[in-house]
Amino acid sequence: MQIFSGKGTSPPAGGSGNSPEAARPARRKRQIVQGAEPSSDFVEALARGLRVMRCFGPGVKSLGNLELAQLTGLPKSTISRIVYTLAQEGYLRYHADTGRYSPGYGVLALGFGLLASLEVRQLARPLMEELAHETGGAVALGAFDGHAMTYVDAIHGSSALYLRLPVGHRLGPDSAMGRAYLAAVPAAERAALLKGPGGDMVSPAMLERACAELKADGCCYAIGDWQQGINAVAAPFSTITGEGYFVMSCGGPASVLPEKLLRTEIAGKLRRIVGKLSPS
Repeated sequence: MQIFSGKGTSPPAGGSGNSPEAARPARRKRQIVQGAEPSSDFVEALARGLRVMRCFGPGVKSLGNLELAQLTGLPKSTISRIVYTLAQEGYLRYHADTGRYSPGYGVLALGFGLLASLEVRQLARPLMEELAHETGGAVALGAFDGHAMTYVDAIHGSSALYLRLPVGHRLGPDSAMGRAYLAAVPAAERAALLKGPGGDMVSPAMLERACAELKADGCCYAIGDWQQGINAVAAPFSTITGEGYFVMSCGGPASVLPEKLLRTEIAGKLRRIVGKLSPS
């Protein structure tokens, strides 16, 4: 089974005789694999605009053209045209007093539209709330956005004072969630992703350990080596709603979630939760 990738749908079968459908050439099927080299269908101008938007992550209030050029590696002249277009379309706001840009309200329509349509998020939330209450940890649901693992939901337990990461937060591949994702994807896709941004954060030993953990436990762990004093466990799964693949994690301070507790109790609870959200 190939996961974390998708295929375009083929067009309806054409009619017979001289119908327009019969004369129309068959559409070329596309296979979209995250991390693969772009094909001739890749629209570079659109990709550059999205690269600019990704600079406005959690905690980033505003950015100027020079900062955006440095973050994206694009020329300032290109940045100037991109941010002007994004501002005109409502995805960025221009602040004349500072000459800087911040995310516009148009971004909300895209983000909340996606979140509202995710059935798995609605199904997972009560289960996540229960696990967060039982463990005191932070329970998160994440998906790969093509560049990083991104939270689509997060529930914070009573003890998750040091891990209050919001929806939309992006995690590197060295996080428990990132390791679980990498361990789950096919080898060719994993190799392509490791060549991309942040791939050097995952050592061969870390990846080997993650793959072994997933095979043995159905989970991957980050024990103090993602953030000092923070432990986490994560499990990847496909969804019964047909929305693709996600990773669920539970993490928190090592004093609250010691390694033994994660491996002997919480991992099992996490497996049971994702089992309820996965096809039987």
